[in-house]
Amino acid sequence: MSRLATHKAFSLILLVLIGLSFMYLLLQYGHLNLNEPWDHNHLRLSLCVQSPKSLRIGWKRKASFRFDLLNESGKVLYAGTERTIIFCAQIPSWGNPTLPLSKLKEEGFLENNKLIIKVHVKVLEVVHQGKSTENEIFGIGGFEVPFTQVCHVSWLFAKHPDIAVDFRPKVIGVKTAYMNLLIGLMQTLRKSPQSFTEAELNNAQSELNELTEVGFKLDWLKIKLEEVSLERKNALADGSRVQELEERIKNLELTLSDLKVELKIEKAKSAAPAKLLSFCDIL
Repeated sequence: MSRLATHKAFSLILLVLIGLSFMYLLLQYGHLNLNEPWDHNHLRLSLCVQSPKSLRIGWKRKASFRFDLLNESGKVLYAGTERTIIFCAQIPSWGNPTLPLSKLKEEGFLENNKLIIKVHVKVLEVVHQGKSTENEIFGIGGFEVPFTQVCHVSWLFAKHPDIAVDFRPKVIGVKTAYMNLLIGLMQTLRKSPQSFTEAELNNAQSELNELTEVGFKLDWLKIKLEEVSLERKNALADGSRVQELEERIKNLELTLSDLKVELKIEKAKSAAPAKLLSFCDIL
């Protein structure tokens, strides 16, 4: 809190917490949460679970939350979008950037240099204990997700909240299969571009096409696949150039070796003792 209070943009922050019980609010400049991308230019608000290490194995909290920023008179300066997130041992905090710091510095933007942060939180599901296993199923974004994929799918919906708005299949099993395919494709694209074969890239493109056809919004993943393909192409080109240079060096080394042998023979010839001619040889 003191870190923010010393900022020239405002001298006092008032918090109005609605429904906030098991979590606390964290205010940041830039980014301290590894779950989401860096942002140094906005005031970032995050909700963090209180003392997560004190909770029993398998705990989780599914909650919806929204941040609103107001001036001293109650005028809304920033109206956040409600998000539904699962907090668990793997992901004990979630948040998002709000107003640009430059906006807070503007003359007259804040009344009496005071900012009111209103946090709306609604707990939707609570699990106090129970050992989590690979067979435990969580509901995220309308998909049934095993415990081992909770982090990945939660990050996916946090970064791309509209990814499944046009998703057409309704049968739970089919939805799960397509989500598994999507997560698998994302895992595949983590590989080094040089390690891909042409067949693997073609298969990845086919999977992307299939996922797009059923309604997933995957423009960002299409760009990633194109980047991987281009990097692989460049790497192969670089590799061919390296191979060409190595071959040239090898040929030069062979030529040098032949020259060294020839030089050795010539030196042996020149080092032979001179033959004294006979008187007859002169006649």
